Amino acid sequence: MHIGFIGLGLMGRPMALHLAQAGHTLHLWARRPAALEPFKAVDAHAHISAAAVACHADAVFTMVADAPDVREVVLGESGIASGARRGLIVVDMSTINPNAAREIGAALASKGIEFLDAPVSGGEIGALDATLTIMVGGKPAVFESVRPLFEKMGKSITLIGPVGAGQVAKACNQILTGVGVLAVAEAFNFAAKNDVDVARVREALLGGFAYSRILENHGQRMLERNFKPGFKAWMHQKDLRIVMEEAHRLGLMLPAAAATAQLFNALVGSGMGEEDSVCALKLLEKIGSAD
Repeated sequence: MHIGFIGLGLMGRPMALHLAQAGHTLHLWARRPAALEPFKAVDAHAHISAAAVACHADAVFTMVADAPDVREVVLGESGIASGARRGLIVVDMSTINPNAAREIGAALASKGIEFLDAPVSGGEIGALDATLTIMVGGKPAVFESVRPLFEKMGKSITLIGPVGAGQVAKACNQILTGVGVLAVAEAFNFAAKNDVDVARVREALLGGFAYSRILENHGQRMLERNFKPGFKAWMHQKDLRIVMEEAHRLGLMLPAAAATAQLFNALVGSGMGEEDSVCALKLLEKIGSAD
C-alpha cells in the first residue's frame, strides 16, 4: 500500500517507520530535510509538497503540532487536499481542538476526501514500541479500512464516534494524565518535605487504591530525576489549553484541569517547556524551597 506521512518528529518518525517495516511504501514531505534521513534505509520517497504526497498515496497520515499546522498541511495552498483524488483517506494523528477536527473533516468531505481524527497517547516510548493508544473519530467503514495500519502503530485502537470524537477522548486523556502528574508531584514533594523516603512512599501507594500508571511510570521518572522528554511540557500545556477552550465554549467548570493548566503555564514560563511533563516536581520543589 502507498502511504503518505507528514510530521516526522519525535512521534511521527517511529510511527512512519513501523508502517515501512510492515512492507508499505512511504511518500513523505518534511519542512526540514534532516527529518528524512532515517528513511533512507526503507522504501520511502520524498516529495516537494504535501500535495505531491497526496498524488501518490492511498492514505495520508499527519502528525504535527497544532490545529493551524494541520489546516496548513491539509487545506493550504500546496496542501493534501490540492493534490488528492476523490476517495483519498486523510488521517490526522495530531492533538487538536475537536471543533477544528470537525471543520477540517467537513472541508475535506466537500471535496470527496475521507477523514479520520486519530490522536494518540503513549508518548515517544509508545511510538517506538508500537504500543500507542489510538482514539479515532470518523465513519466506521473508513475506520475499518485503516485499522490494519493503526495496528502497526498501536495496541489499543478504539473508534469513539464521528469526526471530532477522537479529539474529545484525547482531551479527556490529557485531563486525567495532567491532573495525575500534578497529583504525584504534589505527593512526592509533600513526602520529601517531611523527610520521608519518597521511594518507600511510592512503593506503599502502588499497593493500594492510589495505584495508577502515572504513579508507576511517571513516579519512577520523578524518583530517577529523569526529565528527558518523552512528552514535552509545552505539548501538555497546549493540550490543556484545548481542554480549557472547550470548557469555555461549553460553559463547563473543570477546576482540577484549570489548576493543572496553570501549572503547565508556569512550567513553560519557567523555561522548562522542553523537558518532560514530570518536571512539574521541580517546579513544586522550587516554589516550596526555603532558599
